[in-house]
Amino acid sequence: MRKDSVAGSVNCPMPFTSLGLSAPLTRAVAEAGYTEPTPIQLQAIPPVLRGQDVMGLAQTGSGKTAAFVLPLLQRLSDTQREKPRRVRVLILVPTRELAAQIGEAVRSLAQHLPEAVKTSVVFGGVSINPQMMALRGGADVVVATPGRLLDLVDHNALRLSAVNTLVLDEADRMLDLGFNDELTRILALLPRQRQNLFFSATLPPAVQALAETMLHEPVRIEVESTPATEPSIAQRVIEVDANRRTQLLRHLMKENKWDRALVFVATKYAAELVAEKLYRSKLFVTSFHGELSQGARTQVLDEFKASRWEAVITTDLAARGIDIANLPVVINYDLPRSADDYVHRIGRTGRAGESGLAISFVSPETEAHFRLIEKRQGLSIPRERVVGFEPVEVVDDASATPPVNAVVQGNGGVKGKRPSKKDKLRAAQGR
Repeated sequence: MRKDSVAGSVNCPMPFTSLGLSAPLTRAVAEAGYTEPTPIQLQAIPPVLRGQDVMGLAQTGSGKTAAFVLPLLQRLSDTQREKPRRVRVLILVPTRELAAQIGEAVRSLAQHLPEAVKTSVVFGGVSINPQMMALRGGADVVVATPGRLLDLVDHNALRLSAVNTLVLDEADRMLDLGFNDELTRILALLPRQRQNLFFSATLPPAVQALAETMLHEPVRIEVESTPATEPSIAQRVIEVDANRRTQLLRHLMKENKWDRALVFVATKYAAELVAEKLYRSKLFVTSFHGELSQGARTQVLDEFKASRWEAVITTDLAARGIDIANLPVVINYDLPRSADDYVHRIGRTGRAGESGLAISFVSPETEAHFRLIEKRQGLSIPRERVVGFEPVEVVDDASATPPVNAVVQGNGGVKGKRPSKKDKLRAAQGR
């Protein structure tokens, strides 16, 4: 597979008007408050407009969504659409929240186009009937999680035979959630001649293999972090015994008076338990996880964005695809499973040019795993102790060293050694 590589950094500012976008699109961009393209947008928009396949690798919060939405809307507006509408653009994403966010972006950026673009956002975890009704008369753009898309195909609610552009967003996360079989089925339903756009924050071997099978002579864009694009995130590590993390979290919240904090834990049980304990301590805290109904998840996010909650205790469901403006702090109550997940978690703060803070709680049992995260991310973060919460537990080296992809959690044993819950996780994420 030949790849036309594009330089990873762009120094000279350029307006969106220089990229070949129409006046209605540049007007929508201006109304959204964007003055100039981000590096991924600057490099991806021209080849997408030309109809080329693109493989885009860029950090979280880099503007990947507009990098493909803007040129695809331009191409749609340049072609005559049939009645009933046939799906021309299919955007596949791993989670309900990301689907809703991209759908909102498509509608916002398309608002001034001379002909309306009908966009349908479909995902699992909610009734399929309203989604089937919304697809009557067809759609121009469909944003979907893979499992629900196949359900709608099986119900004859939509056809994919006219799709001319397929977008895979957060491809690495999609494979992490085990969507391989669904992707294989979806690819078999699409026309062989189509444009493929592939966006991911990381490129593990499984993602590379999928890209090799999907993309034809792609333009490869890899935007590296630079002082201008790197989020301004201060990272701290606090040593604390596992059984005192909740008390430390309560102390930090009351002492720092953050207006909002996003706290990551390992399980739904931990999210609910920690949230309940903090709420009883007169803090406005709630939980957020994949077993909540879609309505409840949407309500929690909306209220959190409006600063009605001081903290949301969440699983990795919120590690990607959720944009919370001006979020001051992210806290790793439980350490993430992998170094990549660490980057995605802390990337919820320090977005859009703002500064942010990421705090990780490290116990004697999890010290070895955090050293591994540091090694893989090229980090060296000084350890801190908070007076009154100094760790007293002692573990030997053998018990403190979990498997490479495992994390010893204070509330649930060693990840990677318990029976697989992949099907349950995929269902909770909205497949």
